[in-house]
Amino acid sequence: MAIKVHGAWYSVATEMVFVTLFEKEVEFELIDVDILKGEHRQPEYLALQPFGVIPVLQDEDLTLFESRAIMRYVADKWENEGTPHLHGATLKDRAQVEQWLEVQGQNFQPAILALVVNILWNPALFGKPTDENVVKEMSRKLAQVLDVYEAQLSKHKYLAGDSISIADLSHLPLGYCYFNLANQQELLSSRPHVASWWADISGRPSWKKVLEHAAPHHDKWLSAISSA
Repeated sequence: MAIKVHGAWYSVATEMVFVTLFEKEVEFELIDVDILKGEHRQPEYLALQPFGVIPVLQDEDLTLFESRAIMRYVADKWENEGTPHLHGATLKDRAQVEQWLEVQGQNFQPAILALVVNILWNPALFGKPTDENVVKEMSRKLAQVLDVYEAQLSKHKYLAGDSISIADLSHLPLGYCYFNLANQQELLSSRPHVASWWADISGRPSWKKVLEHAAPHHDKWLSAISSA
């Protein structure tokens, strides 16, 4: 029986789950949640996710929310299927994956999310101007994070070591919005190890599958920006 994912292809949080499922070659059924229609605030959805955000995973009698928790679960349950050991092959490996997954959530995401909101989503989705002060400050913070990544990636192929993990995969949705859709390449071009890492993970077949489904939404964003 295929597991169910309640979410949307355009949701960066849901895309973190999608890319993990594709890496593990796990079949799933998408239950589309239309946020614009307020479906995430309906009682039946709140019964699954009391905070009213996406995604939610259902696997038999398990209902699980929070994208990183779902990524961990998928990586652990199907540990040896698809790409193996995405959560680490040993306890020490797992500790490294957890460390860099925390770095993604606490350091990388706040900065890059603010940039994506201001450069891409505000003009494309909400008709709001870009706050250049926010862009300047968050660009500085993201540069500091990527300096740390550059040092780590000069020693290892991936953030948690020499094998890809969910720590790397977690960077894909927002990274793609910023580096690719918004065409913000400067922070990559000045950091060769980060650039090589990004080319590697963003070129994976699992992520290409996500992009195939998400492309219509991305095209709408870029069209809105170009016509603004």
